[in-house]
Amino acid sequence: MSEEAGELRRTALHATHAALGARLVPFAGYEMPVQYSSIKEEHKAVRERAGLFDVSHMGQIQLRGKRARAAAEELVTCEVSTLAVGQARYGLLLDENGGCIDDVMLSRVDEEDYFFCVNASNVDTAHGWIREHAGASVKVENRSRSTSLLALQGPAARGILDGLCSPGTPLPKRFRIASCEIAGLPVLTSGTGYTGSRGFELYVENKDVVALWEALMQAGEPAGLLPAGLGARDTLRLEAALPLYGHELDRDTSPFEAGLDRFVKPLARGFIGAEALAARADEADPRRLVGFEMVGRGIARADYEIVIDGTVVGRVTSGAPSPTLGKSIGLGYVPRSKSQVGDRIDIRVRKKDVEAVIVQTPFL
Repeated sequence: MSEEAGELRRTALHATHAALGARLVPFAGYEMPVQYSSIKEEHKAVRERAGLFDVSHMGQIQLRGKRARAAAEELVTCEVSTLAVGQARYGLLLDENGGCIDDVMLSRVDEEDYFFCVNASNVDTAHGWIREHAGASVKVENRSRSTSLLALQGPAARGILDGLCSPGTPLPKRFRIASCEIAGLPVLTSGTGYTGSRGFELYVENKDVVALWEALMQAGEPAGLLPAGLGARDTLRLEAALPLYGHELDRDTSPFEAGLDRFVKPLARGFIGAEALAARADEADPRRLVGFEMVGRGIARADYEIVIDGTVVGRVTSGAPSPTLGKSIGLGYVPRSKSQVGDRIDIRVRKKDVEAVIVQTPFL
């Protein structure tokens, strides 16, 4: 999958990105495209038409065997017992203290075949954790280096794929997966994404990804498909209030503080971290992740201080101008008692406190 560029890895599409004039930056140990034209233009393409992302830096960890389901049930916060073959579900890997090791997408490919899609920065950590806790009878394989991942996102995505699939091949619905032949290539297709727009994620062997990328770009040209970089991916996921590991999530954060309660099954059913969460179930979480809009002039950036009545009460975890809304938005942790929609806060921007208001999320 990788060529070495100093210490940075490259995806199998690196030459394609370079030929397209992408601005390449270090990200999670990879040299990745942050934009091809402009973040705003690529963002708009995904919301209105379609955008194609290379997210091959993400990791895929497979569990196989008769105990694969039981192991996944123990490892992740979401329900696994009701996950049918061909379904995918969002959840979190927690440590014994209830802190987030990673947020993941768990897919069931076959009766005894599951795989986790994990964040690029956490591949080694997640793989080690899963292998340590899955049990000796479960085969755990890290396929991250041999698999590429494309994300085709936007309202035109289904139409673009339909034109490349074999006749009669149904594309998976939302949070479903299916093995498809796309442009004559074998592709594991998932009705998922990380942009807040409908679309698909396409898992393909490294040797086939350039051909798949070119076929998608050619088929999508009449629909206005654009290649999109990580810059647009970040503003898109922020508008959708989707958490990003290392920003909204880390080992010191519980899923309840992050507002991810709906992705946690009943604690009594047991999973790693459930006992720690149950032990403090009667305690009010000291803080809560909120979304906010800037009222005064200024852009909130990650790690800026959140201030109430001149006192620092928290920090911004993500912030940027929203291309769709035309205003500056952000996410951050504040004391739970100050987390109501409509509450006024200030964001300290270059030593100046700028007014903001807590709003409902997602922003769109």
